Amino acid sequence: MLHEIKKDSAGPRTEAMAHAVASCVHCGFCLPTCPTYAELGEEMNSPRGRIVLMKQALEGRLSADEVKPFVDRCLGCLACETACPSGVRYGELLMPYRAWSEPRRSRSWIERLRRRVILLTLPFPGRFKAAVALARMARPVRALLPGALRPMLELAPRTVPPSDPLPAFSAPNGPRRARIALLSGCAQQVLAPGINRAAQRVLNANGVEVVVPRGQACCGALAMHIGEGQAACRTARRNLEVFPRDVDAILTTAAGCGSGLKEYPLLFRGLPEEGRAEQFAELSSDICAFLERLGAVPPPALPRKVRVAYHDPCHLAHAQQVRAAPRRLLALIPGLELVEPAEWEICCGSAGTYNLEQPQVAASLGRRKAENLLANGAEFVATGNIGCLTQIDAHLKRLGRPIPILHTLEILERAYSRTLV
Repeated sequence: MLHEIKKDSAGPRTEAMAHAVASCVHCGFCLPTCPTYAELGEEMNSPRGRIVLMKQALEGRLSADEVKPFVDRCLGCLACETACPSGVRYGELLMPYRAWSEPRRSRSWIERLRRRVILLTLPFPGRFKAAVALARMARPVRALLPGALRPMLELAPRTVPPSDPLPAFSAPNGPRRARIALLSGCAQQVLAPGINRAAQRVLNANGVEVVVPRGQACCGALAMHIGEGQAACRTARRNLEVFPRDVDAILTTAAGCGSGLKEYPLLFRGLPEEGRAEQFAELSSDICAFLERLGAVPPPALPRKVRVAYHDPCHLAHAQQVRAAPRRLLALIPGLELVEPAEWEICCGSAGTYNLEQPQVAASLGRRKAENLLANGAEFVATGNIGCLTQIDAHLKRLGRPIPILHTLEILERAYSRTLV
């Protein structure tokens, strides 16, 4: 436990943090699944090492600046939670710790500028689209920029597809089986608007009425996971206000967003919105998990056999414990052969803003993931998170093997419409 916790560390999240610290018995089962430990081989860059460091910082034995390099290198993938035999809720320590440590640590002006740019662009589709256009123009002079800012230009997409906003309401094809509200997401609307469009069509084809609340905001996960708790609360409050309660589920098509919605009770712990946040989290579900529970209609048979490798997004497999549902949906497609890559539990290196803030580790993990996905001779890669999709796509291209990578719902929609192959 946090026996000597500093008075200025106390707060409504302290109990969850203390429980996570106390639960860890330092057995080491988390080490093989931790991406940074696999890459760097250092105890302080492992979950159990970070738990010790965060505990000492909270107790005042180490400063936030002494701990920051090791906590900053954590992807927050939560593979350690899946591997842990003691049930340590590492995420309930990491997220509050980052929020606690942020005002207590020093950052260079470049780091502050980078975080400011990220928080003012990525959660806002219009701004993000404008930022992508500016990045394209600035790319030729990126060598003149400070090194900390170059990844923002190098990783910016060279083109983005046309916008394809969803209608506020779409009716089911045939009798209504369910009514859901859909979270549109932020970066996904710019980078891959076809994902939400495919989701709407698949849901309608399965008798689901789709509501897309106007005025919805970013889920808050990006700000939440980098320690910007106030920014996360602002956007999360907006969603608590505009999403309807008379629905069977609130669905997400991005694993990171889904995990963020599930964390609303922790985000609002001790605040007036806590009860509503708990209700919101209870209604929230990944779209694949929802469709599997509903009982999706099998698509027609493919004209030939197709091999698809499935990549588990960390915030779907580890944070939400959803692994079987996407696979079962893909298995509904006659003629689709699902192949499993090695090291499914290891993060691809995207992790929100991680590839902007830790580009070397992120690039190594991205290449490792792409190589594993190619090893079984797959023709397509399926996944359930926009960050994973863009990261893996970039590394497949760098390897000279640019096979299509699609959201699970895009593959399902193409199977329904007979356009996959």
